[in-house]
Amino acid sequence: MKNFITLKVKMIIWITLSTLIAAGCSSSESKKEDNNMGIVATKIFRNAAIYTVNEQHEWAQAIAIKDNEIIFVGSDKEVENYIGPETIITDLKGKMMMPGFHDVHIHPIESGSQNTQFSLDTDELNAENFIDTIAQASYQNPNSKWLIGYGHSIFALFESSISPLEIINEAVPDRPVIIMEQTSHSMWVNSAALELANIDSNTPNPIGGIIVKDEITGEPNGVLIDNAGNLLMDLAMTPTAQSMQADYNGLVQYTLPELAKNGITSISDARSFWKRDDHLTWQKVQKNNELTARVAVGLWAYPELDDNTQLESLISLYSNQADSFLRFNQIKLYSDGILINTTAAMFDEYEIKLLDTKTNNGVNYFTQSRVEKYIKALEPKGFDFHIHAIGDRGIHESLNAIENAASSQGRHRITHVEIVDPADYTRFALLNVTADAQVAGEFTNPEHWHENEELIGVVRSDNAVPIKSLNDAGARITLSSDWSVSPFNPFLGLQNAVTRYPQALTLKQAIKAYTINGAYVMRQENTVGTIEVGKLADLVILDRNIFDIDPNTINQTKVVMTVLDGEVIYQDQRK
Repeated sequence: MKNFITLKVKMIIWITLSTLIAAGCSSSESKKEDNNMGIVATKIFRNAAIYTVNEQHEWAQAIAIKDNEIIFVGSDKEVENYIGPETIITDLKGKMMMPGFHDVHIHPIESGSQNTQFSLDTDELNAENFIDTIAQASYQNPNSKWLIGYGHSIFALFESSISPLEIINEAVPDRPVIIMEQTSHSMWVNSAALELANIDSNTPNPIGGIIVKDEITGEPNGVLIDNAGNLLMDLAMTPTAQSMQADYNGLVQYTLPELAKNGITSISDARSFWKRDDHLTWQKVQKNNELTARVAVGLWAYPELDDNTQLESLISLYSNQADSFLRFNQIKLYSDGILINTTAAMFDEYEIKLLDTKTNNGVNYFTQSRVEKYIKALEPKGFDFHIHAIGDRGIHESLNAIENAASSQGRHRITHVEIVDPADYTRFALLNVTADAQVAGEFTNPEHWHENEELIGVVRSDNAVPIKSLNDAGARITLSSDWSVSPFNPFLGLQNAVTRYPQALTLKQAIKAYTINGAYVMRQENTVGTIEVGKLADLVILDRNIFDIDPNTINQTKVVMTVLDGEVIYQDQRK
């Protein structure tokens, strides 16, 4: 009897233990199923330092991707639940991963086009030294109707003792030549170009532009400021099959691959010349499946066009399909010019008089009232505005226009923000206007601020591009390049942003400006801009952790891999 009871107890214990073990196994399998719901990743990156830009979960070790979607962000241990027989697993060996960069002010067609036949040295200040280069370019391009160049400094022409027209005519007297100055805000042209455009001593200045004329003779001297130069470049760039192919080739063969190499996965074309058929070039790239970035195109608002005709044309070009890599949903317009031309719109007059204008406090491409008209007409159609404003008056008027005409649905931004009235700092946040700044170019660094003193004085020159003050006032900041004015290397922009005291950001703030804030102005913050479950896999892997290095060496960082929509679009085979 005693043995029977003992045996019965043993059987009960064995059954109980078996039940518990089975339950435990079931619980473990259930937990595993809860982790991934049976989903198997197509790609896994592990053993990484992943900076997510998600404030709720800033750092992670591993990420799992299924097709183009992020399905897991967390630890190396937990990511094992997403491994299947065909999962591609990459050990990053401690390398840093972060979201793909956004450059929301860049000129990808204009700057990469093969239609530009030669370049001049920006640092050369003796314009006569350009004669041989221009003449050689003419010799090398005998069949080009227009000879088109780029790169000189406006100071080389302003400081020349010989007329700029005389110099360029000596280089090429027999066919039209146009050379875009390094900032793109003036053109240097010869007599043949002026004749084709019917510009002479009696020609009035166009809206937003100035035809510089000889003080004695009153004849044009070959320098066309701001929109006066744009009008002539439109003539030179009248689209042909050959010119459009050159634009396409530059975009596909150079610009897009270089963006991928630099970890840039989303861009805003900051001035798409639809009269030059730039939009058709973008559409061709997309149709041919060669678009390796998400693109929001800013359609150019031409200052000289009739408003009703232009508004109708812009509306006809609108597209905003959510799942498309290419959207035409932004408007680019200029409020003013630039400081070095004395055309940036200022409250007070410039310290020197460079141009023959009625007032000496800058020009307007678009007046405040006209900007308001365009916002009222185009924002309800779905367009966001990208407004160029450099001077304190230009920025103030742009904010006024947005306050008077925009709704809460708009995601407008003011770009450059170089000389901002401190009274306007808080208005950016109040009006939900993004401040888009370019600091990759050394000319915006504090050690160069004094160079504007002869133009606008000491007080106004101080604190140029005040990104810290704007950020402290609650403004959303984006950082961009304005390439080719400045390099599009985001690590150069990051380094300058965090070292330009007293107007510096923290590294986290600067990265946010290049990622999720850029995603916001492109209306894609719910799909990219941070590394989170449910978002699309736009990622960049770096050769070093930029949080662990001297800030003055961030510009040395290299991209190891760039991932767009879950697909590798760039990989450095040496890393």
